[in-house]
Amino acid sequence: MLCSTTVGTRHVPRPPLHRASLPRRLMAEFLGCALLAAVVIGSGIAAQTLSPGQIGLELFENAAATAAGLFAIILMVGAVSGGHLNPVVSLVDAAFGGIAWRDVAAYIPVQIAGCIAGTVTANAMFGLAAVSISQHDRTSSGHWLGEIVATLGLLLVIFALARSRRAHVTPAAVGAYIGAAYFFTSSTSFANPAIAVGRMFSATFAGIAPVSVPGFVAAQLIGAVIAFGVIAVLYPDVREAASEVVVPVMDPVTK
Repeated sequence: MLCSTTVGTRHVPRPPLHRASLPRRLMAEFLGCALLAAVVIGSGIAAQTLSPGQIGLELFENAAATAAGLFAIILMVGAVSGGHLNPVVSLVDAAFGGIAWRDVAAYIPVQIAGCIAGTVTANAMFGLAAVSISQHDRTSSGHWLGEIVATLGLLLVIFALARSRRAHVTPAAVGAYIGAAYFFTSSTSFANPAIAVGRMFSATFAGIAPVSVPGFVAAQLIGAVIAFGVIAVLYPDVREAASEVVVPVMDPVTK
């Protein structure tokens, strides 16, 4: 079946569409997660260098770079893998029927591996030890609540836009939300188990101590469960649009 778009008053057929193969989607997720971690860690290291001792300015620089980078990365890989870049996005999407559970089982290890690879790369780019374990303790009930809120909000943004057929603005909206959540959440909005694991391997501004990671991941999963319930109530027919989260994973058929 052909799709079509409108140019002026003329309908122009588009090629038939198909889902990208799993290996291609996994490569896209790995690359996207690696770039995301490199942006988060690299901009944190740069902020420490450019604005030493000015914590607010360092956080602003880190947040601005992450928001802009996330926008660009989702545009880069979204059409291939959906641009999940986050295990909780994949899990909730599978719960709504947008992606197969067997694909989620493949996505999550690749997302984690990508975030670790990106962190190691960022460390090396700035002349630091490729692997250095963070001592930045983020263990408190306030941090965990912040992660619940951050994850809940992120998933609501993504699925609301998919359900309302506005997935084309998702990259910008996700970047804007994460940039804002750096400041309005106590945890600086990781909202992503894979990035939480990756950030353990950098003893820099954006790192997190290994002891803090289980609490962050648990809070993120709680946020995802709450988000699933809220989305199901607000958008009861969201399953119809679940395949468009974060970006429709469809490619033109080529000969």
